[in-house]
Amino acid sequence: MTSEQEFLSFMDANNFAYQRIEHPAVFTCAEADLHHAGVDAVSTKNLFLCDKKGRRFFLAVTSCEKTVKLDSLSLQLNSPHLRFASEENLMRLLGVTRGSVTMMGLANDVEHQVELWVDAEIWNGENFLCHPLVNTATLVLSKNELERFFTLTGHAPKFFSEEILG
Repeated sequence: MTSEQEFLSFMDANNFAYQRIEHPAVFTCAEADLHHAGVDAVSTKNLFLCDKKGRRFFLAVTSCEKTVKLDSLSLQLNSPHLRFASEENLMRLLGVTRGSVTMMGLANDVEHQVELWVDAEIWNGENFLCHPLVNTATLVLSKNELERFFTLTGHAPKFFSEEILG
């Protein structure tokens, strides 16, 4: 899936419940927050990472208010020398470009090459904000719907602790 419409068709075909918020293109959490103020949901920050050799890929998810320390995260993921993965791998594995990185991209990772890691603290939230493969809209999904999405795509989340956050 490379378009929002294809992705939303996938969501609808699988009976996912979501709210869609359309907005101008956003490239940072601060920009995105301007368009969903008042929505009771975790605003997610998604980091697409890889190991030094580019053989293992990770999608690390936390809230926009937090900063991730890559050196500490690498210890929890048992993968030294984490770095941001290339835009080529981002498109190849998740079907998105920078500025649109999202958990929803896991629908495109049919070979399960990307490990999903979620900040354990934010997983206590009831609703989450996620881009639908583009940065011109945001979906509001309940935790139950996200769990169902992860099951459908075969991406069981693993959790990291707060000690890697700034």
